[in-house]
Amino acid sequence: MTNPLLYTDGYKVDHRRQYPDNTTLVYSNWTPRKSRIEGIEDIVFFGLQYFLKKYIIEEFDNNFFNKPKEEVLSAYTRRINNYLGPNSVGIDHIGDLHDLGYIPMVFKALPEGVSVPIRVPMFTMYNTKSEFFWLTNYFETILSTTVWMPCNSATIARQYRLILDKYALETSSVPEFVDWQGHDFSMRGMAGLEAALMSASGHLLSFSGTDTIPAVDYLETYYNANSDEELVGGSVAATEHSVMSMGTNEGEQSTFLRLIKEVYPNGIVSVVSDTWDLWKVLTEYLPNLKQDVLNRNGKVVIRPDSGDPVKIICGNNEGEHKAERKGVVELLWDIFGGSVNDKGYKELDSHIGAIYGDSITLDRARDICEGLKAKGFASTNVVLGVGSFTYQYNTRDTFGFAMKATYGEVNGEGRDIYKDPITDDGTKKSAKGLIKIVKDGDSYALVDQVSWEQERQGELKEVYRDGKLLVDEKLSDIRSRVRK
Repeated sequence: MTNPLLYTDGYKVDHRRQYPDNTTLVYSNWTPRKSRIEGIEDIVFFGLQYFLKKYIIEEFDNNFFNKPKEEVLSAYTRRINNYLGPNSVGIDHIGDLHDLGYIPMVFKALPEGVSVPIRVPMFTMYNTKSEFFWLTNYFETILSTTVWMPCNSATIARQYRLILDKYALETSSVPEFVDWQGHDFSMRGMAGLEAALMSASGHLLSFSGTDTIPAVDYLETYYNANSDEELVGGSVAATEHSVMSMGTNEGEQSTFLRLIKEVYPNGIVSVVSDTWDLWKVLTEYLPNLKQDVLNRNGKVVIRPDSGDPVKIICGNNEGEHKAERKGVVELLWDIFGGSVNDKGYKELDSHIGAIYGDSITLDRARDICEGLKAKGFASTNVVLGVGSFTYQYNTRDTFGFAMKATYGEVNGEGRDIYKDPITDDGTKKSAKGLIKIVKDGDSYALVDQVSWEQERQGELKEVYRDGKLLVDEKLSDIRSRVRK
């Protein structure tokens, strides 16, 4: 396994010698600096606990401190020599860290799950032993690549939740159904398994529905969830196109019948319905199967999977055929009926429903809810599948995340440091000096250039110090903060 000190950008390995002589402390913070998604100005903080447990503790214990010192130093020397040429970086500082036996740093953070305004730091970090001043910013690379995505996905999921909650409160008798209305389908499109797990876990802070099974294990391992005692994440039985295709075009109605009567006579089953002709399914097959659907103890969920999701669900006034003009939800109402709730909106019979799991975006989610409302239907008549276009089509720059040093000590004297490029639009302007985060109503605000005494009084609390995790958050508490 790789020495975790090599989980870094190449230029980091020799910064130790570049700092001023007699540098003894480097103090940095992690901050979202800019939002590139309209309407989002508060970012959900999530993922630091995973980083600390996985990398600062587990990886260093297993692949550094618990390995023989000579083996570690030999492997490090080989890699640096092969990478930079003859090793002028040195290995004594690596050996000294191995002798110490833990990462001598402090991480101070806000509670995970809170929403933090743009330009307000979420956490800080600094070294606790003077000779290891070089460690603070050495960790920037692995910290950044681990933390930005869970923050991004948790924030975007929360935005979906806000949209769906709004329309459910306006139109539905079951606003609690929103827990299941945003369903994570992103795993296959994510940049590897770890990205899928970090992102899916961010999704599960706002919703219960996911097809990313290992996200449940991730949250049990790193966030003290317990799927025996709480709903961490779940899904339902569902078909895919290969299943429907194997039943043949001519036999599609028989495939539906077999699925809902023989394979799944009870419970929820989602059936992909656009393999050939969605409108034929909705105007011919389902009317023929009406009693079979209504006689089940459970719900049949119809899943269109191609086209413009707003027009497919809500109807297309310019459609060539009557079915297209009505859309999925109205066609299901025509067949199965339902009830009108106290708010005056139609809710489909409990035996039938719909899910759209392709090409959903925040704007389309809003448009679908608005379209259903305009037609007199509750927003909760449909579940929306949120995929990798939503969660992977983002970068560290989506919310401008950066880790920057703002304070250091040289020869025992403090230095307030900062960056403010003259060629920048202000995005990269950093805080200055030691920082303190204070409550600002229900939110947070930054106060910089404070004293050490003031720094210790803010909302940032120590979560890690010198090899020990001091705060071990539970999923249930983090969810409560996100859903507040």
